[in-house]
Amino acid sequence: MRWPWRRGPQARREAALREAAPGPLRDYLSVPFPDGDLPLAELPLLALDLETTGLDVRRDRVLSAGFVPVDGLRIDLAGARHLVVRDEGGVGQSATVHRLTDDVVAAGEPLEDVVAQVLRALRGRALLAHFARIEVGFLDAVCRSRWGAGLPCVVVDTLELERRAHANPWGPPVDVAGGLRLFRARERRGLPQYTAHHALVDALACGELYLAQAADLLAASPTTSPTLRHVVA
Repeated sequence: MRWPWRRGPQARREAALREAAPGPLRDYLSVPFPDGDLPLAELPLLALDLETTGLDVRRDRVLSAGFVPVDGLRIDLAGARHLVVRDEGGVGQSATVHRLTDDVVAAGEPLEDVVAQVLRALRGRALLAHFARIEVGFLDAVCRSRWGAGLPCVVVDTLELERRAHANPWGPPVDVAGGLRLFRARERRGLPQYTAHHALVDALACGELYLAQAADLLAASPTTSPTLRHVVA
């Protein structure tokens, strides 16, 4: 059964557009999302990673964002950005994960400006992330508090694509905590290992993993062209 694309993400975009205050969110929502029938070779995405003080959207804070455009089957390094959020609340123990110190984040940009830059880069693209609910959840919370509407978006989640690729209905449950982690998925596919928990590095690592996953989908469908519908979360 084909996903009723018009009544799905595009309808959510139009509904949010009616609610959003003028500003970066409204500008983002004014651009239609990629069509569900767009072939992977033409699909515009934005690989995104956020580093935060924790995983609870209600309590934790965004400390940095990294993103890089993925145009079809090519990563556009010229569009890569790493942004640090100004934060005076203290990073606490989370610094042992992302290595962002209080001094570094004190010199960052306001959260609203960082999210505005992310939204500008995301216009007309699908959001690409590994375990994307983290990125979507934090961005949605900021958009609601700053501009009065949530963040509808088309999401491609490399964790979900990896789960599908290695699903075994006759075997034990998939090890989400281990085997599907970004570095494990890259290792399984022979991709180089990078230092984890730097927002831009992780965004690039996610983009590279997606290209490997897309190549597998294309190889498995030599007579038909996989589309956005085949990879959307």
